[in-house]
Amino acid sequence: MNDSFFQLKEKNTSIRIEVIAGITTFLTMAYIIFVNPNILSAAGMDQNALIAVTCIVSAAATILVGIFARAPIAMAPGMGLNAFFAYTLVIGDKLSWQTALGVVFLSGLIFLILTFLGLRRRLVEAIPMSLVSAMAVGIGLFITFIGLQNLGLIVNNDATLVSAGKITGTVLIGLAGLMVMVFLEAKKIKGSLLIGIIFATLLAALFGQIQRPEKLISLNLNIAPVAFKLDILNALQFSLLGSIFTLMFIDMFDSIGTLVACCHQAKMVDEKGQIKGLDRLLTIDAIATMLGAALGTSTTTSYIESATGIEQGGRTGLASIVTGVAFLLALPFVPLVGVVPTYATAPALIMVGLFMMKEIKNIDFFNLEEAFPAFIIIVMIALSYSISTGLAFGFVSYVLIKTILLKAREIKPAMWIIAVLSLLFLTIDQIPALLEHFKTST
Repeated sequence: MNDSFFQLKEKNTSIRIEVIAGITTFLTMAYIIFVNPNILSAAGMDQNALIAVTCIVSAAATILVGIFARAPIAMAPGMGLNAFFAYTLVIGDKLSWQTALGVVFLSGLIFLILTFLGLRRRLVEAIPMSLVSAMAVGIGLFITFIGLQNLGLIVNNDATLVSAGKITGTVLIGLAGLMVMVFLEAKKIKGSLLIGIIFATLLAALFGQIQRPEKLISLNLNIAPVAFKLDILNALQFSLLGSIFTLMFIDMFDSIGTLVACCHQAKMVDEKGQIKGLDRLLTIDAIATMLGAALGTSTTTSYIESATGIEQGGRTGLASIVTGVAFLLALPFVPLVGVVPTYATAPALIMVGLFMMKEIKNIDFFNLEEAFPAFIIIVMIALSYSISTGLAFGFVSYVLIKTILLKAREIKPAMWIIAVLSLLFLTIDQIPALLEHFKTST
């Protein structure tokens, strides 16, 4: 794992920059260590085992990305995907969590087959550049919204959905961290986001806003209660086909959005604008999902928080290896990692949102047939609180507009497939109800 392996000089980076980038990415996504087990435990799974599995799967997948794809992309059990697993498959559809893990495994297997056939790459490369830029902007707004929520500046409001939060002590601490990041960025100082996170955490400790953990080290790392418990045979039911494809669609669009946005931000594109090493990234994504299901967690996917490390200069797989190792080191120190409050990492997400907005200059808003789908992607990703939903609406609108304007020939064949998959993704939940409606009406 030397300089030549990662091509640090060619990519204008260094070991120090990559380490800072890797740690920054870890800190902004470390919440998954606690959130994923909390969500999946609602399905009746052992929470302590899930904490260990979340760390192990995140570490393994991210290190694989670093070594084989040599990209600064982190992977972990996906938010939204874990909620679908627990609340829809298990609680809603009354599946056992073992069968639900089988559904996750099969969705990853189908994903892997599509990748080997080259279909996933063709789908990604068929997306027009204006929509690629829109993905980055939309995800940037989405990340900013999450950051503002975590900070406490945006809160729930039953009348208006959201509203401005009160300026509390924790909000002021988070804003202080944000100002540190802005100042350091303005001065072109590397590691600004990481320094800002550490500053806010220390400030919180100084003002007694952080509770000391009961213990610094926890060695309760038994994964046996959930590992290798998946039930693939029971998952091979025709009635579960919709659930398998729903998971696959969500992961597909989330992965496409994240990889396209992050890889362009990391300058991992050739002269044609195509992502270098995309096949490897997609393959690891699918393998990680299957590995995660085997060990006992929901679908593993690429994490948009990788953008925080990329913004700190991360350009190679060394950053991913650092992130992966941090997850492994966190295993016995989970109580200590939990000391870093969400309002301390929130400013980093806000800053990344700012940086990703730069892509808006690549969208031609004077060309309505390109501007409208891009606009829909940007708005729907942020307001629907879902990358996959926003992309699906944008892709369908792009094909519809081109067709209405009698420019269907300009649409690449793979883009038609994307539009059909998008439409299926948006309507798959309604298909059983529609079929039942037709049955009763005939």
